Amino acid sequence: MQVHDIHPSEVEPVRQFLCANGWAHRVGDAAQFAALLSNTQRTAIALNGAQILGFARGITDGFSNGYLSMVVVSPPHQRRGIGSALVRHITGDSSGVTWVLRAGREGAQEFFEKLGFSVSTVAMERRRV
Repeated sequence: MQVHDIHPSEVEPVRQFLCANGWAHRVGDAAQFAALLSNTQRTAIALNGAQILGFARGITDGFSNGYLSMVVVSPPHQRRGIGSALVRHITGDSSGVTWVLRAGREGAQEFFEKLGFSVSTVAMERRRV
C-alpha cells in the first residue's frame, strides 16, 4: 500500500471513490469537489497499485489548529491499518497542532481513540441546515 498527497490526475477518481462509498452528498460534482480540495491544506490517498483504498483530508493552519474533515476507507479494506495510515499522513508530526474531528459514525470513536484522540468537553459546533 502507498499513501501520498493527492495528485491532480487522481482528483476525479477520488471523487468517484467517495461517491461509491457513501460520501456523494459531501463531494458534489467535479467542479465542487475541485473547490473543496483547493480549500484543503492536507490530503492523503491510499492506493494498492491503481486501486484507491482510502482517502482523507485535513484543514489546518499548520501551527495551532487542525480539523480532520474526512477519513474514508472502502468497506472491504477496513481494519487493515489503512485509515490509521491516512490519519498519520494528514496529522504528520505536527505536535503543536490540536486536531479535532467529528466522530459520529459507528465505530469512529473507538478508531480515533486508538490514534490518540479523546472526547472533548470543550468543543462546540454550529450545524449546517
